[in-house]
Amino acid sequence: MGKVNTRRHIGDILVNRDIISAGELQTALAILREEPESTNRRLGQILYQDLGLDRHKIMKEIASIYAFDEVLVNVDKVDQGIIDEIKNNIDDLPHEAVDSLVHQKAIPFRSNGNSLTIAAADPSDPTLTNIISGLNFKHYELVYCKYDLVEQILTQVYEQKNEFLDLLDEIDYEDPDFEETDEKIDEDEIDAEINQSMLNSLVEGMLVEAVRQGVSDVHIVPSGPTTTDIRFRIDGKLDLWYQQQNVKPEAISAVVKDKTRNVDRFERDASQDGFIQRQVDNHSIRYRVSIMPMVGKQFDRKFESIVIRVLDDRKVITDLNVLGLQEKAKADFVKAIEKPSGIVIITGPTGSGKSTTLVAALYYVIDPSVNVLTVEEPVEYLIEGARQLKLSHHMTFDQAMRGILRHDPDIVLVGEIRDLKTAEIAIKLANTGHLTFSTLHTNDAPSAVSRLYKMGVEPFLIANAVNIIMAQRLVRSLCKNCKEEYEPHPEVAKGIGFTEEEIQETTFYKAVGCDKCTNGYKGRTAIMEALYFDKEIRKMILESGSEIDEARIKEHAISQGMLSLRASGRERIKNGTTTIEEIVAITIED
Repeated sequence: MGKVNTRRHIGDILVNRDIISAGELQTALAILREEPESTNRRLGQILYQDLGLDRHKIMKEIASIYAFDEVLVNVDKVDQGIIDEIKNNIDDLPHEAVDSLVHQKAIPFRSNGNSLTIAAADPSDPTLTNIISGLNFKHYELVYCKYDLVEQILTQVYEQKNEFLDLLDEIDYEDPDFEETDEKIDEDEIDAEINQSMLNSLVEGMLVEAVRQGVSDVHIVPSGPTTTDIRFRIDGKLDLWYQQQNVKPEAISAVVKDKTRNVDRFERDASQDGFIQRQVDNHSIRYRVSIMPMVGKQFDRKFESIVIRVLDDRKVITDLNVLGLQEKAKADFVKAIEKPSGIVIITGPTGSGKSTTLVAALYYVIDPSVNVLTVEEPVEYLIEGARQLKLSHHMTFDQAMRGILRHDPDIVLVGEIRDLKTAEIAIKLANTGHLTFSTLHTNDAPSAVSRLYKMGVEPFLIANAVNIIMAQRLVRSLCKNCKEEYEPHPEVAKGIGFTEEEIQETTFYKAVGCDKCTNGYKGRTAIMEALYFDKEIRKMILESGSEIDEARIKEHAISQGMLSLRASGRERIKNGTTTIEEIVAITIED
């Protein structure tokens, strides 16, 4: 009870000093009441992490309430002399103590014989007192230092490592005791396991590491009665990052669910979707969490597969020039999105960069004079200047699509044309003077025309509504540091469409692998097939009988300069960006 009263007392002072409003305090206290006791978050953290208030403003005031002095006031860049002094102080302290201080965002600021001054982003954190009392100093002082400055100093004096993961080495796992036949899940046992195994550090460390390594998806998969694999998808490939042994998979699932909003920890038989939000290296990161029940060898156990999509807004490409579209594709794409109306469709499998291209296209056309609406399920990236409609059980995708026509739009992004109903509304928008963006799941651009036709869209509507269909894939880029020239077997090169002459003129590279990359690749680039609807293609679709002639459409587009996905891939090979193997794996024969 004392803890709640202390929190309220601090909150009341912040309200009296006009730092926060009474409503913000009530919201923060309500969040705190819902927090599991084990998380130990304090009021200040809730205010800046969950309510998005100014961290420095909040923590400076809390520091002053507790009478902590502030150092480096009104400083933007820390002086080199101070950096050097802190480096020396770190060298004089035990490694474990330094790691613990860094974990709490604190630094040994000044050391003078028997006294030590610790500067911390949150000097009121009780953990700091425990760390410092274990050090060999008669006197110590805690002072407040702005979080940004602590981070700035740490990047220069401390080798960046994942402090959560360092804690994993300390874990002393007990073999879990469970009955094979016990169908009822013992929640107390899972709670005990979570506490004894510091799984919280594993999950938090995983979230941080995923961002630092540029991971697109994290997979958490039970692989045995007491084993869980954590896999990272980097540049499109899944790789084992960590294997957790001697802990029930249910315990790891419970930790992830506790951190995820909109999911029920105790529901283990249904698909669930939620999200996590974190500050990682001073950037706000969102994680989209998908949880699915799965079958394991122990039929009486409630195993779940968890996939976490990392949404880092720093990766959003807002400049169409940075997308790397090839010359003809870019010219056609810009022509299509500069039209006042019509549909622009991006097609490709999951994870082929469709959202990235659409967001860049939207930023190209957004300005304050137009009403831009998006209907996506789920929303991936926040787009400045667009109104991104929020879907829920109160407003479904279908309801939003019907309502959008009455919402005075100029430009609309429909996350996906998923059925005839969605297609008809998208086409209605296009034919009534609106520019519409959407996606479809098909292999190439001409087959998207067939897909719309098979959904039940009339050929004359397709012909009149569509501006461009662009199929795209992501291929891994060769590491510039270690790629090596080689001569492929001529038949292999011919197999993906290279002519004798091109083979002679092209310098081919192969993937090698070094400490700067993954198996010889680093990052990805797009290949694309941009099918621009000119008069001839519209005429071909209008004249279609019972079947769309995809081959004829493709043939005509290629005669007008369109590159097929394979041809686009060959261009990437010619300029040394990727390998023959990668293009063979990602594309099907023309």
